[in-house]
Amino acid sequence: MLEAQSLTKIYQGVPALDNLNLLIPGGEVFCLLGPNGAGKTTTVNLFLNFVQPTSGVARVCGIDSAASPLLARQQLAYIPETVMLYGNLTGLENLDYFSTLSTGRRHPRQALLALLREAGLQEEAPLRRVSGYSKGMRQKVGVAIALAKSAKALLLDEPTSGLDPLAANEFARLVESLRQRGMAVLMVTHDLFLAKQCGNRVGIMQQGRLVALFDTCDTDHVGLERAYLEISRQTVAA
Repeated sequence: MLEAQSLTKIYQGVPALDNLNLLIPGGEVFCLLGPNGAGKTTTVNLFLNFVQPTSGVARVCGIDSAASPLLARQQLAYIPETVMLYGNLTGLENLDYFSTLSTGRRHPRQALLALLREAGLQEEAPLRRVSGYSKGMRQKVGVAIALAKSAKALLLDEPTSGLDPLAANEFARLVESLRQRGMAVLMVTHDLFLAKQCGNRVGIMQQGRLVALFDTCDTDHVGLERAYLEISRQTVAA
C-alpha cells in the first residue's frame, strides 16, 4: 500500500507538491499524468525519501518513509526510466548482487533464473552481459529484483519512455501480472495509452496539485486525452 497524506514539498517558497492525498491499495495500478514540473517525480522521490517533505506524510505499507526510510524501502521497489545495472556483469549476476543487497541473503541460482523468466527475459539472456541489453531487457531485470525482494509496492518513473510499441506492450502485460500478485503500483508516465491500458485509476497533476481523477473503466482513451490536454492548456495559459 502507498499513501500520501497532505503531502507537501516546497522549494524556495514554490510548492513542487501541494497537499497531495492519495491511497493506492495492494492490487491496484495508479497512473500519474501531468506536464513536466507538475509534481509527479517529486511524489516518487518523497515515497523513496530521496527528499524530505515540507509537511504531510508519505507511507509505504503504513510506514512513514521519512521517519523510517530503511523499513519503508524494505517494502518498496523502484524502477526508474533507465535501470542502472553493472554492464560488465550478466543479468543473472546483477540480479544475484542486487537481490542479496536488498534482502541480506543469497538466492539459489535456479530461483534467480526462474525470477528472470517470470519477468519476461529471453531464455538465453540471463547469461549475457548487461552491456548488450536493450532498455526493455534492463527493465525486466529491475522487475526481477522487485520480485526477489518480495516488494509489496512498486514505483515506476516513465517506464516505457524510449521503448518500441512491442516492448511497451510487453511491459504493460508485466505490470498487470505484478498487480495480480497484489502489488500496489504507482506509475509516472506521459503515455496516455499506457495509463489507460495499465491503470485502474489515473490522476492528472497540475502545478503540484492532483486536479483530476479517473477510474479507467469509466473513461475511454479519447476522454482521458481530452481532459489531459485541457489541463495542460490551463497550465500554459497560467
